Amino acid sequence: MDGGLSIPPVTGAASRDNAMLANGNEGGLTRKGSMSTGYHAHRFSDKNAQMERVAALLKEKGFIPQELVDPEVQWFYGNLGIDDVYFQTQSVDTVAEHVLSLYGAKIFAFIKSEHSLDINLERETDEGAVYIHTSRPGVTTLSGTQYEKRMDEKYLDRSDTKAAYRLESYRSSGTISNSLSSSLRCYFISRCQFVKSDPTPEEATNIDLVSDRAFLELATQNTKDIYGKVMQEVLKRTGAVIEVFDVPSSREKRLVIGYRQRTTQGFFSSISDLYHYYELFSSRKYVEQFSNGVTIISLYLNPVPNSMAPPIETSILQVVREASLIYCLPITAFHDLFQLGKLSLQESIYAHVVWIFTQHFINRLGNDYVSLSSLLDSSNPAHAEVLSSLKKRLRSETFTREYLQEIIRQYPDLINMLYVHFAMVHYIQPKEATIRPSLSFQRMQTYQPLTDEEIAEKIKHTVQNTHERMVFDAILAFNNHVLKTNFYQPTKVAISFRLDPSFLPASEYPTKPFGMFLVIGSEFRGFHVRFRDIARGGIRIIRSRNREAFSINLRNLFDENYNLASTQQRKNKDIPEGGSKGTILLDMHALDKPKVAFEKYVDSILDLLLKGETPGIKEKIVDLYNKPEILFFGPDEGTADYMDWAALYARNRGYKTWKAFTTGKSPTIGGIPHDTYGMTTRGVHQYVLGILRKLNLKEEDIRKLQTGGPDGDLGSNEIRISKDKTVAIVDGSGVIFDPDGLNRTEIDRLATKRQMINFFDVSKLGPNGFRVLVDETNVQLKDGTLIDSGLKFRNEFHTSPIIDAELFVPCGGRPESIDLSNWKALLKSDGTPRFKYIVEGANLFITQEARLRLEKAGTILFKDASANKGGVTSSSLEVLAALAFSDDEFEKDMMVKDGVLPEFYKKYVEEVQATIENNADLEFECLWKEGIRTGKPKSILSDELSYAIVRLNEELQHTSLWDNVPLRRIILEEAIPDLLLERLGLDTILKRVPESYIQAIFGAYLASRFVYKYGIEPSQFAFFDYLSPYLSKVNAK
Repeated sequence: MDGGLSIPPVTGAASRDNAMLANGNEGGLTRKGSMSTGYHAHRFSDKNAQMERVAALLKEKGFIPQELVDPEVQWFYGNLGIDDVYFQTQSVDTVAEHVLSLYGAKIFAFIKSEHSLDINLERETDEGAVYIHTSRPGVTTLSGTQYEKRMDEKYLDRSDTKAAYRLESYRSSGTISNSLSSSLRCYFISRCQFVKSDPTPEEATNIDLVSDRAFLELATQNTKDIYGKVMQEVLKRTGAVIEVFDVPSSREKRLVIGYRQRTTQGFFSSISDLYHYYELFSSRKYVEQFSNGVTIISLYLNPVPNSMAPPIETSILQVVREASLIYCLPITAFHDLFQLGKLSLQESIYAHVVWIFTQHFINRLGNDYVSLSSLLDSSNPAHAEVLSSLKKRLRSETFTREYLQEIIRQYPDLINMLYVHFAMVHYIQPKEATIRPSLSFQRMQTYQPLTDEEIAEKIKHTVQNTHERMVFDAILAFNNHVLKTNFYQPTKVAISFRLDPSFLPASEYPTKPFGMFLVIGSEFRGFHVRFRDIARGGIRIIRSRNREAFSINLRNLFDENYNLASTQQRKNKDIPEGGSKGTILLDMHALDKPKVAFEKYVDSILDLLLKGETPGIKEKIVDLYNKPEILFFGPDEGTADYMDWAALYARNRGYKTWKAFTTGKSPTIGGIPHDTYGMTTRGVHQYVLGILRKLNLKEEDIRKLQTGGPDGDLGSNEIRISKDKTVAIVDGSGVIFDPDGLNRTEIDRLATKRQMINFFDVSKLGPNGFRVLVDETNVQLKDGTLIDSGLKFRNEFHTSPIIDAELFVPCGGRPESIDLSNWKALLKSDGTPRFKYIVEGANLFITQEARLRLEKAGTILFKDASANKGGVTSSSLEVLAALAFSDDEFEKDMMVKDGVLPEFYKKYVEEVQATIENNADLEFECLWKEGIRTGKPKSILSDELSYAIVRLNEELQHTSLWDNVPLRRIILEEAIPDLLLERLGLDTILKRVPESYIQAIFGAYLASRFVYKYGIEPSQFAFFDYLSPYLSKVNAK
């Protein structure tokens, strides 16, 4: 394999100089060899007869002078060099129309005294398309028909195993006329007819079965052999597979690129931009689709005539190395600057990355907000509302996406400088002795490194105002806080960054996370935030109903991620792992690709967790963090079905703790599904039962509103486990309400089948009951109320005066559904609460400000961080089992085969359920007792309790108590589930589980049990009293 050898283009443009900078081996798998032409030439035996019919038709129409028809037709057929595939696939009428169009274009050019022709012939159908247009070799045009972009959008990007399109493209060998030098580019697209449209896994690698029939007729055996090998590589791993071959007896190079269908967009047109940048042009192009989900592109590349660029032998390597960047982000907000040569590909993608970074992290509030917030009283509802409103407005209006993009576009030289600053740190030159240091690496040695102060000074003297300076200062901050990135990995599917979170302003993010990741792909952007080294939380996919919703979701993405992780941190108070969360926001064009986005997100984060050991595929990256990192992912909205894939993929990539990488896996690979066993609900419902127990109330007499329907995990299990009189349920399909209580048998049926309330049998509603679905409009209720929009009614029903219930249990819904703007709607006209009791099962359903005001009004409210922790306890114990068992033991005791549960698995699930209920009871009793003692709102006490446990946990892990081995063992024997101790023994567990995790178990157990027993503000002697029984056991031993 040819590695780092490169020669620069002969041009003085700084951005083109940087095109060669820091791009070592970005291309993927590359093997250089010789090959034949690859495809058999088309031969249309009826070509002459068709030509005669075309001429006859044109003479009949009379638009071209009779004496010129034959010369024009003969020129079209014989001199333009159009491939026979065109004449073979087009009707006489279509060819005649194109000849007439070409003649008309020449007349128009003559009248205008133009010396070039602009010819655009096209024909599109559902079965394929033909495009013919004038084209200058090696030139990207930014205006006009943009045929390749249209092909991507209409045919290639949409191709999948059910409907796929292959493409052939040729550059004509002749010219338009004797006096004009323009040549034609022809594209022929046809719908695939696969030999086997639905291959079995065994058949999926057989190219003779998964190919299109036309491809099999045209391709040489050599091409089929090459494609078969590329296909197998694509099926084995993610990302693009790239190979280069010499074409015999010429300097032409053949570039072959394979990837999975629908995993990138706009790739075909963008790869053209890439080789045009290096002054190459294609004589032929092919795009082949296969019924196993693979796309393979073949490009025949040549140097532009009279070009001053480096030899094609060097240019082709640059194209190969940068192709994986194109695959990750084929179209960016700055792609046109790359097309124009103002930025190199790396710079344009870097500009796109930092544009996204500034959207989320430029300090939008400023010092004035900080000063104002310090002057106002956040406990005062009016003050808090002003601050909340101001914060939202500043975040949405100060720096819009468009404004940030406009600023960055104005200063390509600054982007060039900042990119060099970034590349100087994170690029690694391959060390193989057989590879000469690339010119990219050599050129970096010629740059005079600038200090941060020098860069800041350059920014200051280049920009025109404070806002522009803030933007570029933020980009510099990005550079200085990237600890590692896969930007220069040879193969990748998305671009990921491990960031040091110390740049986050304390005014917006008062608690600094331990670590964070930023991931950017062609379908999404995403974050992962954790508040402790050992941390776990779910990965959430966010879809947007429309562009307005997308803008809101985008603006709030990191804040939502941060708040979810912070909530998880408080929720994880009595388990070893701290809190973390991941979010994946789908772009509007990729709403149908959640699995693709999730897979890219996981794979690109694994790039930063694993050491690269495969030259040319996964190489060692610069790691400024330089410590091992273990991440644990869990299911959340939209990702529950992907946990198995993530664990198995992590295993395939060599991740040692793959069994614990995800929780919520299916039982077949050792998972304990939260929904099957109602793990989350068991914790939530313990709080409901605790309230009723303290107030001597019967559950059967309580009327309840529930958001989150019978189709969801929490909603379905809440229905099945409860005995109350549920009067209303709100879910994704709408609202169902019955003041006399919904038919319990019917809602149990829906919960069992996991169906939304649109499947409710309305004949089982009482006389005053109703159902309103989200897609209904102008619905009149039985009391005469007119509902204009079912969607709006659903979204706001929890604040509607129609509902009358003592208990409200949110089991689903968007974050901040109740905030300062609408919390008063939960009060009656006399100011008393419409819901006496609220147990917040859904994360962040109510803002903290709204919770405090509801509690002040008399509501007994337990927030999400306390109530919704059953799932995290279950997942934590699932992780512990995965870490403790060997692979063979895990398969025997934790993997369900053929529907048969191992005996250990059944008992372990029961122990997990008992632990969840016990932890919920312990926290409930502590909060109830502390509420009486202090008079503080439980929403405040919940946070104080979490902080107390988390703080004590951290302290205990770094005290001499951990060094007291006999005490350590006694604590761990209490903390670790009895079943695991019986099966493996403590010594085996200590040997297998990472010490950092064992230390976290020790600290979490001691801290949580102490705080639950002695409260948030214990006496200075309380901890001694708490430890006394343990120390007595140590002394006894």
